[in-house]
Amino acid sequence: MFSFFKKKPQPEPAVAKEAAPEAALAPAAPAAIPAIPPVAEEIVEAAPPSVEAKRSWLARLKSGLSKTSSNLTTLFVGAKIGDELYEELESALLVSDAGVDATQFLLDALKKKVKDEKLTEADQVRQALRTLLIDMLRPLQKPLVLGRHQPLVMMIAGVNGAGKTTTIGKLAKHLQAHDQSVLLAAGDTFRAAAREQLTIWGERNNITVISQESGDPAAVAYDAVHSATARGTNVVMVDTAGRLPTQLHLMDELKKIKRVIGKSMDTAPHEVLLVIDGNTGQNALAQVKAFDDALGLTGLVVTKLDGTAKGGILAAIARTRPIPLYFIGVGESIDDLQAFDAEEFVDALLS
Repeated sequence: MFSFFKKKPQPEPAVAKEAAPEAALAPAAPAAIPAIPPVAEEIVEAAPPSVEAKRSWLARLKSGLSKTSSNLTTLFVGAKIGDELYEELESALLVSDAGVDATQFLLDALKKKVKDEKLTEADQVRQALRTLLIDMLRPLQKPLVLGRHQPLVMMIAGVNGAGKTTTIGKLAKHLQAHDQSVLLAAGDTFRAAAREQLTIWGERNNITVISQESGDPAAVAYDAVHSATARGTNVVMVDTAGRLPTQLHLMDELKKIKRVIGKSMDTAPHEVLLVIDGNTGQNALAQVKAFDDALGLTGLVVTKLDGTAKGGILAAIARTRPIPLYFIGVGESIDDLQAFDAEEFVDALLS
């Protein structure tokens, strides 16, 4: 696993006794959850990936962003610094879904940097653009903090087709790799396939899934939080039905789920994540705004950064709603969901 989380260290619990047969699907936990001591947070990382694995990830990321990358990098080949270069760069950024605001900001900052640093070569301008993009995207690069609450309750939202349920399964696997026990709540009660898909992920990773064939999704979430509390589970992830932000009655349903989760546990949900399809362009920014206004988002996951994906949308998000981007995905396998790294991302765009 390449991703990392922040984690508040806890005292070593006593060795738990062997779990009872009926609890086989849920990770065993000590009867009493020790309080989290007031100590500084530290970054807990998995074992460093092999050189081959790292290269494979970066190659997949670059391949996924190749459409935007080719439009940007070819501009600087044998180019002369001047209005023509800036105009072509403006067009390339707009085509990449960076949006008008982010594009204008980058162009103004780039022209100033070229003038102040007296840059004369096209490659120097490319390097200056690299620095500006990294600075713009770095505020999105924040780790997911674990161990703040017991359990840590995460509510997952997104439109249909964004890869929400699959992302939950992948994220559950990542959490397990960081010694977190996980419980899933199948709150997408409108789509039977979503419950089945989540159940498959649960069986594959030996994770309990709380679900109902038909019923109130808020009730499912409520039951899941209480079940996790009783089991001593570390993390609860609540799936929700996909909906468009223009479907106001369905957005109200999401607000209800959030309120009910809060009644099941004070301060919950602790994370409200939005899963975004990286191929949806400026519509992704509209989704971020709408879901943030309705729910108060704490983090993002951008999926499907492959094929026709245009990476400039992250610049638009960074300028408009700089919500932490915890993970990006470039494919279907478990290793294709990785922690967002601004420098890696920009290098995939400009190299």
